[in-house]
Amino acid sequence: MKMVALSKRFLSPRFSDRNPMIGRLFHQLRKPGNYVAPRVFFVRNLSTNVSKQNGILRWYLRKLDSHPFMTKSVTTSLIYMAADLTSQMITMQPSGSLDLIRTARMASFGLIFLGPSQHLWFSYLSKILPKRDVLTTFKKIMMGQVLFGPCSNTVFFSYNAALQGENSEEILARLKRDLVPTLKNGLMYWPVCDFVTFKYVPVHLQPLMNSSCAYIWTIYLTYMANQTKADS
Repeated sequence: MKMVALSKRFLSPRFSDRNPMIGRLFHQLRKPGNYVAPRVFFVRNLSTNVSKQNGILRWYLRKLDSHPFMTKSVTTSLIYMAADLTSQMITMQPSGSLDLIRTARMASFGLIFLGPSQHLWFSYLSKILPKRDVLTTFKKIMMGQVLFGPCSNTVFFSYNAALQGENSEEILARLKRDLVPTLKNGLMYWPVCDFVTFKYVPVHLQPLMNSSCAYIWTIYLTYMANQTKADS
């Protein structure tokens, strides 16, 4: 009863006369056909944010269609940059600072090597093994572990070591020390990621999925790549 009385008082002409702004609002609501609840502001903001996110996704998908090679390369570069910064922040001493040259090395590898090679690799696999059944998916996983993984990791360690000024003997020593442990650890991580990628993700989005999984992996990989020189 108190709520009904309060509502009547709130909507009465006398209350509206004392509060012109509210009076104009409820005058509109009292008109026939205008019994529409006013929109809540946070719902409007939420819908705006969702539409913006959808707009970004549509923009990215259009770029994948129009410039797939460059889009995938830049995406991989940004993921490698973010992963390296995360790796540095995890291992950084309290008085340390970020090594932006190291981050630039990681980003350039993603842009120059890994992004383009992923684009070519996934396109090639989709042509020679177009099916998505479980057997075909495991064939793709095996090819990735036997061919793509060892090659990309070898190039990664060699490229990073060369940019740090290491000679051929030092690069070979680093590969002997770091490559095999890295590949073994990759066997515990990548088959699961590859199964989801090959089984459920469209071909044009597979490099993005692979690079997203690589974010966590690259935190470990950049740590391995930036250890001290191996004894040649």
